[in-house]
Amino acid sequence: QAQPVESVVGSVQAGGSLRLSCEVSVYTCRSFTMSWYRPVPGREREFIASIASNGSTNYVDTVKGRFTISQDNDKNKVALQMDSLKPEDTAKYYCKRDCAVGSGRWIGSWGQGTQVTVSS
Repeated sequence: QAQPVESVVGSVQAGGSLRLSCEVSVYTCRSFTMSWYRPVPGREREFIASIASNGSTNYVDTVKGRFTISQDNDKNKVALQMDSLKPEDTAKYYCKRDCAVGSGRWIGSWGQGTQVTVSS
């Protein structure tokens, strides 16, 4: 499917861990970047982490050392391992696929989002 589909498994107490999953087809992409975002006050969505088709990763400073993004061997699934969770990590998390389709064009596709709630 072209639209990412997110899911989450795990506990939700502060200090605990959650693992978000995102599944989307990348077979038609010449290259791609998979990213996670969450809404923040004053902005529509904040970049959290990304992984490119070559395996390179990026993280926002607030999650470095706590969150890890990875992709399955078939690259159709991306996971965000969230450790040492804090109540301020509570948000709806969105997965995004940016797909290179040739001629310098990229097409972005958003998932519907999955709610993460961390209790203190």
